Amino acid sequence: MILSRLAASVRATPAPGSLIRRSMAAAAGAAPGGAGGAGGASAAAAGGGGPIESTIRAKLVDAFAPTHLEVVNESYKHSVPPGSESHFKVVVVSERYDGMKIVDRHRAVNTALADELAGGVHALSIQAKTPEQWAKNAEVRDTPNCLGGSKHDRK
Repeated sequence: MILSRLAASVRATPAPGSLIRRSMAAAAGAAPGGAGGAGGASAAAAGGGGPIESTIRAKLVDAFAPTHLEVVNESYKHSVPPGSESHFKVVVVSERYDGMKIVDRHRAVNTALADELAGGVHALSIQAKTPEQWAKNAEVRDTPNCLGGSKHDRK
C-alpha cells in the first residue's frame, strides 16, 4: 500500500494543477475526479495522507499557489515505526520563485513549514522550481533509503 502510494505520488506527472486538485479533494475527504482527476482512485493514491502530510500540502498551497505540487511521505524508508510522518519530499513548482535563488526558495519552504520542522518532521527534501524550469525538466530525484544509524540498528 505504501509503495503503491509512493509510486502514484512520485511517478505520475499529471497536467499542471491536476495533482493539486486531486490532493485537495482527498484532503477534504471527497472522491477525486473531474478534469485531470483520478476517477475512482483512493484518497491515499491521490495524495491524501496523514494529518502532517495534509498540513504540509495545505501550507504549501497557501504560501506558493503552485502549478504543480507533490508531497511524499518517505518515512517508510527510515528506521521509524510504521505510519510515521517524519520524513518528507516536496516538489513545488510556482511562479513565485521567479527571480529567486535556489537557497532562497528552500528558505521560503522552510519558513512556510516552520511549525512542522520544529515538531515531528525530522527531514525535508525540497525541489523548488519555476514553471519554466519544470517544463524543461520535470524529473523528480529519488531520495535514497536510510543507511541505518538508528538506535534500533545497534546491537
